[in-house]
Amino acid sequence: MPWNETTVVLERTRFVLEAERGEWPIAELCRRYGISRKTGYYWIRRYKEEGLAGLEARSRRPKTSPQATDSEVVSKIVEMRRARPKWGARKILRILSRAQPELELPAASTAHEILRRAGLTKPRRRRGRRRGAHGAGFSPSRAPNDLWTCDYKGEFRLGDGTLCFPLTIQDHASRYLIAIKSRRSTKSAPAREVFEEAFRTYGLPRRMGSDNGPPFSSAAIAGLSRLSVWWLKLGIVIEHIEPGRPEQNGRHERLHRTLLEEEAIPRRPPCADMTEQDERFATFHRDYNEVRPHEALAYATPAEVYEPSWRPYTDETPGLDYPAHFERRQVRRDGCMKWRGELIFVSQVLAGEPVALEEIDDGLWQIYFGPLVLGRIRNGGRRINPGAPPSSPSRDSSSRDSSSRDSSRRDSSPPAGKE
Repeated sequence: MPWNETTVVLERTRFVLEAERGEWPIAELCRRYGISRKTGYYWIRRYKEEGLAGLEARSRRPKTSPQATDSEVVSKIVEMRRARPKWGARKILRILSRAQPELELPAASTAHEILRRAGLTKPRRRRGRRRGAHGAGFSPSRAPNDLWTCDYKGEFRLGDGTLCFPLTIQDHASRYLIAIKSRRSTKSAPAREVFEEAFRTYGLPRRMGSDNGPPFSSAAIAGLSRLSVWWLKLGIVIEHIEPGRPEQNGRHERLHRTLLEEEAIPRRPPCADMTEQDERFATFHRDYNEVRPHEALAYATPAEVYEPSWRPYTDETPGLDYPAHFERRQVRRDGCMKWRGELIFVSQVLAGEPVALEEIDDGLWQIYFGPLVLGRIRNGGRRINPGAPPSSPSRDSSSRDSSSRDSSRRDSSPPAGKE
């Protein structure tokens, strides 16, 4: 014979039906069911008022909650999320606290729950982090203008059929977007215009980091391009990520992802022409620097962290100084230099520029352009041997030297102001 199944609601039903028949006194009936008389009278009253439905368990949720988020705050959180569908709860709370400090805002977890109940969030798929995915392509940047990074965000066609190449420049430490401009190609001349405007506005960085593509690098000796030659003459150290490793410039890649998320490059329909696209970029430029909080900056904006460089830019490009014991040579228009009675090809990107040679061993000479090692040549040789991949002086030593120069000159030199 199977066991009789029972539930709490079924026991309550039996109790109130037996009480209604009146065969037992209430006190005895309560003893039989193992409940107090107070509980027994409570369920009898519920049965008389609501019938069998009154015997079901009710929610224990309080009718009012003094700690509940104010409805006005809830509506503001939801409204901002709809306006900024890619912003998370923390960014939204940061903006609201800045705009209306008198509001009593909830915790980030509560704000996220508000967004979830409003159907404005989607569950994220967890991705495993690849080992080595964040290799160090650049030496560390500890302060604004230690390192600027630059890149092109692909190319796309505008409404008038023109190809647009967006050039972006970012300060590595503060994430400040220095410039974002539309260009018609990736040639050096149009890119130099953007950098000249940035240098005049913010001063010169200590280092410039990029990938290995044009116009930042080329197939010439040491990867030099006309643009990087100009940077070296301005006293800017050049750094490149490893070929095929864009994750080493992860901060800049994240900037480009935000550029797409905020629809600064509309896909359908595209902007009518380059003027309209640059207006859209200008709006994104202000929003990214001055409005959008950045998680890596403790939810400050890049504009709150960035300071212009103390190194001003002038139209007169300074010459390159070499130690007295170096032998100087001028690169001719065909890219060759005269050495020991022979014409040695260096690079056409260095045409008209001075290079210098230092004897590092008996008959072995190391060739420099500014601080950059181009390669080595032996007496009687007719070509430059790059040997190991050419590089500028030790990053650690150059960083220490630059830091000491910074600390000594910051007190005496006023920073360049924004235009």
